[in-house]
Amino acid sequence: MVKKVYGGRSRGHFSAGRLAERTAPKSSKWMKVLVVVLSLILALEGIYCVAIFSDISFIRYLRNMYIETAMSTMRHQWLATAFIPGDIIDEVMAAQEAARAAQVGNNSNWENVPAKVHTEAQPDSKPNSSFMAGYTHDLIDQSAPTQEQEAFFELFHELDQQSMREYVKEHPEVVADGWDALKINEAGLDDEGTSIYTTAGDQVLAIDVANGVLLLRVKGSTYRGALAICKDPSRLKLAVSSSIGSVGQKAGYIAEQNDGLLAMTASGFIDEGGAGNGGKVAGGCMSSGETYGTHYAWGYKRIELHQDNRLYISDAHTSYGEGCTDAMEFTPALVVDGEDVSGGSIFTSMNPRACLGQTRDEAVMMLVIEGRRIDSAGTNAETCAEILLRYDCYQAMNMDGGTSAILWYDGEYVTRCSRSDTPEGRYLPNAWVYCNQPVED
Repeated sequence: MVKKVYGGRSRGHFSAGRLAERTAPKSSKWMKVLVVVLSLILALEGIYCVAIFSDISFIRYLRNMYIETAMSTMRHQWLATAFIPGDIIDEVMAAQEAARAAQVGNNSNWENVPAKVHTEAQPDSKPNSSFMAGYTHDLIDQSAPTQEQEAFFELFHELDQQSMREYVKEHPEVVADGWDALKINEAGLDDEGTSIYTTAGDQVLAIDVANGVLLLRVKGSTYRGALAICKDPSRLKLAVSSSIGSVGQKAGYIAEQNDGLLAMTASGFIDEGGAGNGGKVAGGCMSSGETYGTHYAWGYKRIELHQDNRLYISDAHTSYGEGCTDAMEFTPALVVDGEDVSGGSIFTSMNPRACLGQTRDEAVMMLVIEGRRIDSAGTNAETCAEILLRYDCYQAMNMDGGTSAILWYDGEYVTRCSRSDTPEGRYLPNAWVYCNQPVED
């Protein structure tokens, strides 16, 4: 009996020891996991508090940029409203509204800039030589620049001459019919662009002498996009959807219906619930003298194309200017009479952008920045102004951006929409179109 009892105790002691050995490490492991989880929660809470409530300048800048980016589209506003207190969002939006209001009265007048004389090609000139009529065909391998080459580089003064000459040496076929017939197009989404650069360091995607078009790739740390510089402002018009008021059309289709060579986003549209079809224009617009929509309220801007082929910036709540033929309204103005008025650090949201401008010598500028993509988050209004001023911009305004921002050239889209499921962009109420021929009054 004693042996049995002793044996039983021995087995009992052995079982309890084994149980302690098995359970103690598990309890310790779960305690460590719990400590890690709680530490992570506390760290995230600390980061959240710093990000949302800190007044450190660079943190405030990033916070405001995040809020503006989220609040700029109906589809993504929840990214701000779900995590950030309403009073902080209201403060940022109020500051943006104040910056918009500060632009009231800041309008262009082109003072001290002589009007450019626009002449049409003579009847006996060749169809493709309206910009360089009268010059003989010269090839690049001559020892000194010829008249035709000089005319080319005068027209496209933005180009780095050395890279242009090297490209022509490698591709002599582009000047086989003369420099006045030169046409290069490597602007497609599947193309890599040319080895030609501008004096500002931007890559050239396309050159079309006959139509006076220079198309560039612009890039920055957070964005990529395309800038078209179009030498003949008499070819510009605001073309509307054929069913405006009901349903919009895509930029390329609007261009094709209006003998267009280039087209880009223009007005915004009423986007109820994020499902608008582009039919109802937001703000007022004018196309070939016919008006649509209703003027935006105080604080918005308007860009007008006048009969003198110049673009003018004015306040959206005012009447259309004398001589206006085409116009649209949005915000903000970027450049007025050569001065950067983009709003500084207020319009900081990283978004797809579309901007229309004009140089001091009246060339039309179409800038589209891709955004909300892995390799191009987008950029802000201030950066857009800097890009345009790089090429002597004198007047410019921000168009509707976001998913609407897109640029079409010579039959294909040359920028990517922010949504991969709509590669041709959204349906739009109108588009700025640079035509193959001067627009008739």
